[in-house]
Amino acid sequence: MVRAMQPQILPRKEHRISRKHINQNVLRTLYRLRDKGFIAYLIGGCVRDLLLDRTPKDFDIATNATPNQIKRLFRNCRLVGRRFRLAHLHFSDGILEVSTFRASAPSGEEETEEPGLENRPPRHLKDSDGMVLRDNVFGTPEEDALRRDFTINALAYSIEDFSVIDYSTGLSDLREGLIRPIGDPYERFTEDPVRMLRAVRFAATHGFTIEESTWEVIRRLSFTISRASPARLYEEMLKLFLMGSSRPVFDLLETSGLLAALFPLLGQWLSGSSDHRAALAANLEGLDRLFQSGTAPSPALFFAALFGPSLEEGALEHQRDGIPRQQSLDAVCTAFLQELRNIVSLPARIGAQMRTILAVQTALHRRPPRRPAIMAGRAGFADALAYLRLTAEWKRENQAALKWWEAYLSGVPAKMEAEPSPEEAPVKRRRKKRRRHRPAAPTAAIPGAPEAGS
Repeated sequence: MVRAMQPQILPRKEHRISRKHINQNVLRTLYRLRDKGFIAYLIGGCVRDLLLDRTPKDFDIATNATPNQIKRLFRNCRLVGRRFRLAHLHFSDGILEVSTFRASAPSGEEETEEPGLENRPPRHLKDSDGMVLRDNVFGTPEEDALRRDFTINALAYSIEDFSVIDYSTGLSDLREGLIRPIGDPYERFTEDPVRMLRAVRFAATHGFTIEESTWEVIRRLSFTISRASPARLYEEMLKLFLMGSSRPVFDLLETSGLLAALFPLLGQWLSGSSDHRAALAANLEGLDRLFQSGTAPSPALFFAALFGPSLEEGALEHQRDGIPRQQSLDAVCTAFLQELRNIVSLPARIGAQMRTILAVQTALHRRPPRRPAIMAGRAGFADALAYLRLTAEWKRENQAALKWWEAYLSGVPAKMEAEPSPEEAPVKRRRKKRRRHRPAAPTAAIPGAPEAGS
């Protein structure tokens, strides 16, 4: 259990958070809770981002009002959650999450997973390894802050006096650019292994450094990431790689051991050749450029960029055994997706879209393309072309095909100048020899028939 510290309080004049940067529905919710006699704080990442002069993606409110009390205050409220009850306030511009202050289980009240435990609802449940399974203990603002993952996410903004409250070392760590868990890193990452991925994400997206002892614990516990829920890992993968910092995220995942723990086959493929790593790095840098240009990459494009080079190489090995390219790619993708679902709960729809992106690459290289207007109008074409653009950075044979399609889409006729790559080259068909018609053999004379010329 993390010990409480004397909170550091920054008055309004000593910080840069302004109410004009806070969503109006959020402000009205804070005011209503305050006016009804409840404590109401902005909490977590939104406070961190406001202090960094960034626009928060969303706002979270924490209060001492219970979920049922919140529901009685707001007609647009829906209570959700089994592990911990949350109040969702529905507005025209989105959903606002309001939580009740939480606490750690009192000493001696922690429960472990045992047979028959499902028959009663425990307040606090951990498995035999210490990972939290259920948590439904209400507490004070201090207790709630000290249960959060990292110090920079434990800052609170009070609507009562517009001050910022720090119950740990969040303000100093924010100034120094440090990612540090609240309490013992080993215990916090054991409770929730996904926190290791969150540490990587915050470090990469904010340009921060993971505190030294914390980094060592991540490297020691990286193998435990597979214990996390596959559904949570899928969501975290999207947050990790689709925020414009794919390359630094990849570097941190690889050096920490988390990448090999999540995707063993990808880790083996990367260790096979330095060219493999360079190809994957180029794909991820392309995703970052796409994000920075204002276009968010789709999940299917991300998974194609991450796994496509290794899958295409595997398909090429099947082709050398005489199996057609499409069949080879289907076999490799099917085996890969089956294995991936055991770790990351990839939706079947996203897996099918990734497979289509890779399959369409052959058609993009045809010379001349068959019915380019119809192809360009099909669903998934934009992602397939985006993948071609990513790989053209390091795959020279893709550049000519990309040039043709970009010219075609801009209305300028172009020729495909480069030969297709060996794996995409069409099978040469032997020309059939034209049959020569031999003159008909002279027919035998029919008795009694007139002779020619008579």
